[in-house]
Amino acid sequence: MSEDLAKTLQTKEDLSQWPELTAAGMVDEASGGTAVQETVSDEMLAQLLQLQFDQEYDRALGKEEAKYNGTSKVGVSYSNYRKIPKGSFLDEDSDSFDDEEWDKTHKKSPTIPKSGYAKKGGEIITKHDTVITGRKNACKAMQLEQLEIGDGGGFDMKLSNKVYNKLKTFSHQEQKRAARLNDKHEKATATMAIDPRSRLILFRFVDNNILERINGVISTGKEAVILHAEGGNSEEVIVPRECAIKVFKTTLNEFKTRDKYIAEDYRFKNRFSKQNPRKIIHMWAEKEYHNLTRMREAGLPCPEVVLLKKHILVMSFIGQEGRPAPKLREAILSTAEVDLAYTQTVSMLHKMFNECHLVHADLSEYNILWHEQQCWLIDVSQAVEPSHPHGLEFLYRDCTNVSNFFQRLGAKDAVSPAELFSSVSGFSVDGLEADVLSQIRDYERNEEHLTVSHPNQKVYPFDYCWQKSQEARVQQQKLDSQKEEDLSE
Repeated sequence: MSEDLAKTLQTKEDLSQWPELTAAGMVDEASGGTAVQETVSDEMLAQLLQLQFDQEYDRALGKEEAKYNGTSKVGVSYSNYRKIPKGSFLDEDSDSFDDEEWDKTHKKSPTIPKSGYAKKGGEIITKHDTVITGRKNACKAMQLEQLEIGDGGGFDMKLSNKVYNKLKTFSHQEQKRAARLNDKHEKATATMAIDPRSRLILFRFVDNNILERINGVISTGKEAVILHAEGGNSEEVIVPRECAIKVFKTTLNEFKTRDKYIAEDYRFKNRFSKQNPRKIIHMWAEKEYHNLTRMREAGLPCPEVVLLKKHILVMSFIGQEGRPAPKLREAILSTAEVDLAYTQTVSMLHKMFNECHLVHADLSEYNILWHEQQCWLIDVSQAVEPSHPHGLEFLYRDCTNVSNFFQRLGAKDAVSPAELFSSVSGFSVDGLEADVLSQIRDYERNEEHLTVSHPNQKVYPFDYCWQKSQEARVQQQKLDSQKEEDLSE
């Protein structure tokens, strides 16, 4: 029985189930049941278009079923909603072969009885025969997922056990890899979307009347997605009329340097672990919560924290009627407003360092909002205390960003980064940027050395450590000048 004959018999059997298509001339029995493209009436054309629509609908239904089931061990089936019955001659997926059809097509594999062997032409053939095994392996390989071997029914294809086992192993590995990628994609927070865990937390906020409505995304960044929401009528939590929800992204792909802001911060040092990325995100959100609370208590203009739940932070909204306040980079300021903004920014730097004992560590025109003639500080999750091993370096970087930005805008009172750093910290530095950073790092190394040498004393006077670093710098300059004199002589 050839392949064409088998398909013809199957077609005739299916035609009895679709008499209306045959009567309309859409299927030609003589051509093996293939659809006839020529149409002689509008009715036939409509039926042909309906057939194509049904096939497309079934394909979309199959994709939806695969997406819904995902990697779950228990799935649902949409076969009852198909337009074309599965297995009919009009079904696009009805041309697959199983082992019996493969053997019937080629007529080369004898039937092996229960005894385990058969005689053919005086030879004894067992179920382990190379030819029989090769054909069965080829037939099973066509059913492997993640592999597109093609239709081997048109020729006598054989695969050895070694080749088939390698293909099977590869198929299983690809399935696992695809499942991991799909699982990671479902759990991760994308740029403009929220993962299922985050959505569940937000839904609970709405159910508990903490939030009345969540309107949508208003801003995205490398570390979080900001949503606008309307406050609810909860009796447990006082929620403002407009809220900003900060959802920290649950993947570290876009911000991989978080560890240097957390690992050496004494508030989180004992809890930090690189082996648990999700825990790092929770600590990152908790860090911003504590920093904002400390800044708010000191009277600094910043968002008011309402609620913290895992990696989601609910804050007061800086803006009006759903429109967020512009960043200082995007705000259109007059000359007087530029001078006012510079004065306010320098004042916030002073207050944050000397009263809150915090260094923003990422202060720039992108993390300052301009609202109602006032500068507002945001994004303080990376803020550290001055006692941080790199706290002064972060402060000098903030001063550099502020000084350069306002000098470009033409602020009349704008000073150099070194002068601004000295004004905020209270310690004079001179020279170029590299020399200033060298002085700061010398101080940080001296402080670290004192901490290691005298572990019982946790805090050292800033003046004393700074004086030590300056004395070492002067001594090194004397040695260098003495060497130059010796070489000249």
